[in-house]
Amino acid sequence: MHRPNRSLACATVLAVAVSGLAGCVSTPQPLRGEWSALQPHAAVDTDLGQRVRWGGRVVEVRPGAEATCFDLIAQPLAANAAPAGGDLSLGRFRACRAGFYDPALFAPNREMTFTGRLAGFDTARIGEREVRLPRLDAEVVFLWPQRREVDVVVVERSPWW
Repeated sequence: MHRPNRSLACATVLAVAVSGLAGCVSTPQPLRGEWSALQPHAAVDTDLGQRVRWGGRVVEVRPGAEATCFDLIAQPLAANAAPAGGDLSLGRFRACRAGFYDPALFAPNREMTFTGRLAGFDTARIGEREVRLPRLDAEVVFLWPQRREVDVVVVERSPWW
């Protein structure tokens, strides 16, 4: 009876897993490019016109007659330009883009990334407080697939593997 080479099988499984993970860190084409390092919490009037790539979690989506505006909690972006997740906030920002974006799809807590130019500042009410939000004229609106939590179960290997 032929027994498979364990180290070869393990190396093959590892190579497949690593190549699968490599695909996860690839930045989607519409989000590639050169961007200012400016973050929403640090934006000021003198930064208007800078090209930025910002992302985070949706707080609210407001479709208007001509455009849709998204209010987000800004988060650091991972290597693939996706919001890194977690509780770290870089402030809030508003991104607006011409057209209709359905609030049912772009729902609260969904992760998004935008590219565009810092166009100005808007005032928003959060609870009892008025806050100043940097407003991005979005060129790209990128909705990330929802993250799924997965339970990993480790099963003891058979001695024949």
